[in-house]
Amino acid sequence: MNYDRYLNAAIAAVPPSGIRRFFDMASTMKGTISLGVGEPDFITPYHIRNAAINSLLAGETQYTANRGMLELREEIARYMQDRFGLSYDPKTDIVVTVGASEAIDTALRAITGPGDEVLVPEPSYVSYSPSVIFAGGTPVPIVTTRETEFRLTPEALRAAITPRTKALILPYPNNPTGAIMEREDLEKIAEVVREKEILVLSDEIYGELTYGGRKHVSFGTMPGMAPYTITLNCFSKSFAMTGWRVGFACGPAPLMEVINKIHQYAILCAPRQGQAAALEALRAGRENGYEDVTKMREAYDRRRRLMLAGFRDMGLDCFEPLGAFYVFPSIQKTGLSSEEFCQRLLREKQVACVPGNAFAPCGEGHIRCSYATGVDKLNTALERIAAFIQSL
Repeated sequence: MNYDRYLNAAIAAVPPSGIRRFFDMASTMKGTISLGVGEPDFITPYHIRNAAINSLLAGETQYTANRGMLELREEIARYMQDRFGLSYDPKTDIVVTVGASEAIDTALRAITGPGDEVLVPEPSYVSYSPSVIFAGGTPVPIVTTRETEFRLTPEALRAAITPRTKALILPYPNNPTGAIMEREDLEKIAEVVREKEILVLSDEIYGELTYGGRKHVSFGTMPGMAPYTITLNCFSKSFAMTGWRVGFACGPAPLMEVINKIHQYAILCAPRQGQAAALEALRAGRENGYEDVTKMREAYDRRRRLMLAGFRDMGLDCFEPLGAFYVFPSIQKTGLSSEEFCQRLLREKQVACVPGNAFAPCGEGHIRCSYATGVDKLNTALERIAAFIQSL
């Protein structure tokens, strides 16, 4: 039976994730060190896991409010104010979602329709452009380069805006490059946003993970930007809670009303025990100065410096990442394409990385390596990659 005529052609044409493809390949090979999937190697702290267990033992197995438990939304509001200087009403401005992935999807579906354009700085996370397509819109790439430290410039933004532009996705700290945007960068972007009156989806899931003395600056704190900004975040990266699937979207009440409507019909609510765990993560963090987050960030910083030095010692050009937990070295000197390099490295040396072109065509000539894994494995991976490059 030919199912093509039944399928949505636009969605069927979207390729599968390049990240998962290499992860799946690596999972079938013994002795492989995976630097592919961006998942913390830390186990969720015990007190957070215990909160979920206690919730289960107490028989809390029912639905929560669509927007999420009010106590959790209140803690999220405090967290966003204390850590990033953002002010939200927990009753109207916050929706708890199934990870940041659902937050991205529902936010785009809430604001995007046929003919609308959404600007996507690239290289960036693989789900942005597909999610725009799934919402019926058109993704418009804005290429960033090492020359501008992979930051979005106001000139590039202005050049990409057309009468059909509805929104900009602002993905910083960035996956895959590790780039950040500092206050002066965001102030210039805010000028263009204010002038053109476009919305901004600011994906800040790595906001707690910045290095070198840099502190993450949230776009919604720029003068006049709160009415234009939907801030997306989650517990996956900063609190080592990927499998719990709890994220959140924050923004102006009229936008959040529609986001919640989509969430209500499609999902109903985020998992209850995940919400209980997230509540504990924030409450305990507020009381102890977010010591869990601090310890993990310090460990990532040591690994970041190890990976950066390792690639540079191999003779590869490697941009210094100041956020997230990825390095994005250039492999152009090897003469191999990103795809060839990663396939051969996996086959010959059992190290899994992700080709840079998985994050957009402009990522060609690079590979993404996650350093969210143990130091011993990172050292072994670096030795294998160096041996592979020498063999070329």
